[in-house]
Amino acid sequence: MFLISFCFLLSSCKTETPPPPIDKKAIVDSTITAFQKTLLEQQIDSVFKKYHFNGSIAVFKDSLPLYRKENGYSDFKRKVKIDSNTVFSIGSVSKQFTAVMVLLQMEQGKLNVTDKVSKYLKEFQIKEYENITIHQLLNHTSGLNIMGGKLMFKSGTDFFYSNDGFNALGKIVETVSGKSYDDNALELFKKAGMTQSSTGNIFKGSDFASAYLGNASKFEEVPNMPKRLGGKEIGTPAGGILSTIHDLHTWNNALYSGKILKPETLKLFMAKSAERHHAIFGKMGYAYGIMLNIGKPNSYFHSGYVKGSPSLNIYYPETKTSVIILSNIADEEKGKGLVFKPHIEVKKITDHLENTINQLRSEH
Repeated sequence: MFLISFCFLLSSCKTETPPPPIDKKAIVDSTITAFQKTLLEQQIDSVFKKYHFNGSIAVFKDSLPLYRKENGYSDFKRKVKIDSNTVFSIGSVSKQFTAVMVLLQMEQGKLNVTDKVSKYLKEFQIKEYENITIHQLLNHTSGLNIMGGKLMFKSGTDFFYSNDGFNALGKIVETVSGKSYDDNALELFKKAGMTQSSTGNIFKGSDFASAYLGNASKFEEVPNMPKRLGGKEIGTPAGGILSTIHDLHTWNNALYSGKILKPETLKLFMAKSAERHHAIFGKMGYAYGIMLNIGKPNSYFHSGYVKGSPSLNIYYPETKTSVIILSNIADEEKGKGLVFKPHIEVKKITDHLENTINQLRSEH
């Protein structure tokens, strides 16, 4: 009887399926994600509180939301609250869209970044500007400040941030494509899967966050927004795009995963070809309409500012993480440094977290 029982036990053991192997990487990843979420919530919530931040901040790892918070009003007078559909003016974050439009024209064989701008625009057919190239406009090394003015330095020898340089790039896009900048922008938004973005010139939606100067208790509305973004003072290619948290996240994922540009063109777009000493964010590399961290972690980012609308868009390629900060009020009297204090603090938090995560990953 004992022998029969033992044989039965043996045969039943053999048919039992062994437990599945433990996926250590999945466990490590989910632990890291939980750690990220907790840390971001604690630290970014404190930034909201400390600065009474009126706006929206989100962090996404690929398609996974790690942090998302909206606070305050898109319309202070009517007390309309900011929500996930709120459309903000993104200022100079627009420049990366203009740069990509130029590169898309290059992919079609309509221009080359090494071409002289004078080949496409009459305004550049003067002795002072004759050697300026498209590449130099894209990375602000042309020496141009204000269109028609004297160059700050010999083209290609230094860095000077020029809105007029990017507005000239917008004109080149129009010249070679035979279509308006607005139409080119709409085509690009469609290609990227952005459904709520527009230029200030043609915006027709109802979710636009009016821009304000001052603070929540004493504010004045910036007049003629968002139409004024297309005027001479700013210019749509330099700073006239409107977008949302969701659309900028969609843009980052589409752009850096290679859905917009060919691999070799994307490499050119991201390559550090100049250095910038930013008044607020310090020393950094500059590529085509995007800034780069010098040192760790690897990141591509750009800040934006038009009256009342400070913004920041960051992408960390190693973890495919997007950090987006959009706002619609700025106390200019306190100076730009203080206006961007929340953005600086969030970038420090996410830079540090990115370094920590990359270190944890390399140890496992």
